[in-house]
Amino acid sequence: MTSQPAAASRVDAIADDIRSRILRGEYPGETSFTETDVATRYDVARPTAKAAIEKLVSESVLERRTNKTARVIKLGPEDVRDIYFTRARLEKAVLLQLAQARSVPAGAIAAQRELEQLDGSSGFDTVDPDMRFHMALVDSIGSPRTSRMYGSLVSQVKLCMAQIQGLHLVQPERIIKEHQHLLELIEAGDGDAASNFLDEHLSRPRERLVAAVGGVPGPEAFRD
Repeated sequence: MTSQPAAASRVDAIADDIRSRILRGEYPGETSFTETDVATRYDVARPTAKAAIEKLVSESVLERRTNKTARVIKLGPEDVRDIYFTRARLEKAVLLQLAQARSVPAGAIAAQRELEQLDGSSGFDTVDPDMRFHMALVDSIGSPRTSRMYGSLVSQVKLCMAQIQGLHLVQPERIIKEHQHLLELIEAGDGDAASNFLDEHLSRPRERLVAAVGGVPGPEAFRD
């Protein structure tokens, strides 16, 4: 009985390490992960390696087609738009709920302060606190299933960003100002305005990311 938690912990540790390396751009899109390679690299049994791979597949960090080796997902322009469309749908519902209660999550404020303290950072350095800001909004409504769903989307956004490290999709100063405006709208209880502003906040990076992964950007990419 005591070996089960230890095994589960080992699976999580391996998955966490692989995920962090992928999201740092160490493994580009379509890099393959076999059970044998992972077992050898982390000195574990193949069932443990398989479980770690399957965990990352379930998070949409890796993909495994029928009878194929698991690979790092390589997202294209329409994937980006679909990810951001789903993000917007989830976040809008959250913003309406938070504004109704005039509840500004402490986690979002903390992430905002972290963004404000970044100095001379690259575009990729802003990704973690930016995503934590939005994740904190979603987490604050207390729905584990919604948080898990949104967390998967966050991983995929980071996956896109890992492919284009160093690119400034949106200047950090603008992100900070727009986040602050969202928090002010929540505090003011104006859910409709917060929901509408979220569209503007997400549409610019969405279309610039579409262009960065080889697509044709919409007009939002050029909005000042």
